[in-house]
Amino acid sequence: MVLAAGLAAAMPAGADTLQKIAESGQITLAYRESSVPFSYLAAGSTPEGFSVDIANAVADAVKKQLKKPDLKVALQAVTSQNRIPLLTNGTIDLECGSTTNNTVRGKDVQFAINHFYTGTRLLVKKTSGIKNYADLAKKNVASTSGTTNAQVIRKYNTEKNLGMEIQLGKDHDDSMLLVESGRAVAFAMDDILLFGLIGNAKNPAEWEVVGDSLQVEPYACMLRKDDPQFQQLVNGVIGGMMKSGQFEKLYTKWFMSPIPPKGQNLNLPMSKELRDNIKALSDKPAV
Repeated sequence: MVLAAGLAAAMPAGADTLQKIAESGQITLAYRESSVPFSYLAAGSTPEGFSVDIANAVADAVKKQLKKPDLKVALQAVTSQNRIPLLTNGTIDLECGSTTNNTVRGKDVQFAINHFYTGTRLLVKKTSGIKNYADLAKKNVASTSGTTNAQVIRKYNTEKNLGMEIQLGKDHDDSMLLVESGRAVAFAMDDILLFGLIGNAKNPAEWEVVGDSLQVEPYACMLRKDDPQFQQLVNGVIGGMMKSGQFEKLYTKWFMSPIPPKGQNLNLPMSKELRDNIKALSDKPAV
């Protein structure tokens, strides 16, 4: 695998991704740098994680379908802000990270079968005294730019008239640093990502995840719109993993076992929503 360099030429929605890959001799997979345990850099420059394993399985299927076993797999780091533009302009071909499948994003991209379900909660220091959202009144609260969580916490702040000051980090590590440095009292994000960040923290014992889950949202891989051939391939890989039991083994590997770099075990049993979707194979978005 190689790290992608430069930007691809603009690619309109509806373009044939498999044809693009065949002609270029390369598939470009997106990755996140700090979305533990989905897609992150644990050591060195090669990403790993639950979503990375799914993306690699898709790449293997593309090699087989195109009969190109030596197809180059390039890797491109993305953020919450640039992941959709880089997909729609052709820079990346598939984004499997920690991206919420919702109707707004569905206007610009196509989502594959949902592969995880999560909700917005709060990462705080145990000494903060913060236990739920009411405790955030007139305080600085962090979230990550370009995420649905930032929208959720803004909406909640307005509806409840809490007077929070929302501060946005460029990525999840940056948002956590806002709390660690005292510039914010809490970090609002998907609970599973918060548990992952705690596991990688310098001192995990000083952190905790608190608060009600504001809404349940599905994660799914993103691909370009109006590309039924590539969508069928991606869903065939994910659906096949779900039907064969391989998906559950992958889940156990990343959510119920020690993971890099510190060997922490998130010990998070599969949710009812995800178990149901292993049977339903749905790509239904959050509202």
